[in-house]
Amino acid sequence: MHKQRLEAFSDGVIAIIITIMVLELKVPHGEALSDLAALVPIFIGYVLSFVFVAIYWNNHHHLLQATQKVNGKILWANMHLLFWLSLLPFTTSWMGEHIFASTPVILYGINLLFCAIAYTILAKQLVAHHGPGSSLANAMGSDTKGLASLALYALAVIIAFWFPIVAYIIYAAVALIWLIPDHRIEKELKRS
Repeated sequence: MHKQRLEAFSDGVIAIIITIMVLELKVPHGEALSDLAALVPIFIGYVLSFVFVAIYWNNHHHLLQATQKVNGKILWANMHLLFWLSLLPFTTSWMGEHIFASTPVILYGINLLFCAIAYTILAKQLVAHHGPGSSLANAMGSDTKGLASLALYALAVIIAFWFPIVAYIIYAAVALIWLIPDHRIEKELKRS
């Protein structure tokens, strides 16, 4: 199967996810700048989630650039990723509206953890489909950053039971790690 429909569908879903997240930013009732203060926690959560969605879109794009074809397992693995990403507007909103209370921060972290697991499954399915000697397999390598992210998300979820703001800081740190460009796939594509 060709990959174009998977790419187009994924891009559309991700655009809708971002749209839903921004719609959660409600206009304040007053007209003074101070009326925006109540939106600060919601806006902070929105910014972090927007960055995560952008990171996933960017990495998904690179992953599919190194992909020649897809199969049914890959289609389902991609839907699995999109499912977890689609929950981000809900978990982001709940966390922001409750000013980083423990339970919403835990659920947000679980959502991030399952997004990362789903992305890992998708990448492994693509590598398996293209074979161990493929450009994609060479580019993915050991995926140290991906494994570190999974560990940090799990750690942050546990920490969130007692220190939700520390967990949130760990989530932000994972985003910062991924903002540093990962050129593995681009380098491999240029090489091959």
